[in-house]
Amino acid sequence: MSEEGETSIKLGGFDVKGWYFAVALPVLSALSGGIYYAYDTVNRFWSVEESVNAIMDVESRVQTLEQAIQDNDVRGLAPKLSSIGTQMETILEQQKALLDLRSSVEKSDAVTSGLKDKLDKYDRDIEDLWKAMDDLSKNPIQ
Repeated sequence: MSEEGETSIKLGGFDVKGWYFAVALPVLSALSGGIYYAYDTVNRFWSVEESVNAIMDVESRVQTLEQAIQDNDVRGLAPKLSSIGTQMETILEQQKALLDLRSSVEKSDAVTSGLKDKLDKYDRDIEDLWKAMDDLSKNPIQ
C-alpha cells in the first residue's frame, strides 16, 4: 500500500495517492461552499421579490382607503367624538379613585407587615416561656 513513504489506496483498480486527497478535499470544499452561497443568494432574491409584491399590495390598499375616506361623511363623527370625550372623563375620574384606593392598600400592607414581625416575636417569647416551664418541671430549683 505504501512505497518509500507515500500513502496510496487502491480503489477499483486505480492507485490513488494521498496527495490527490490533499488536493481534492479543498477543491470539493470550495465548490460546495460556492454552491451553498449561490443557493442562499437565490433564496434571498426570492424573499426580496416577495416583499416587493407585498409592498405593491399595500399601495393598492392605501389607495382604496383614501377613496373610502373621501366617500365617507366626516361630519357624522362629531357626536361620536363628544361621547368618547365624556367616557374618557369618566375613566379618568375612576382612575383617580383607584389610585387613592391603591395608596390605602399600600399603607395597610405596611401596617400588616409590622404586625407580623411583632407576632412572630411574641410567638418566640411564648415558646421560650413554655420551654422554661417544662425545664423547671423536670428540674425544680432546690
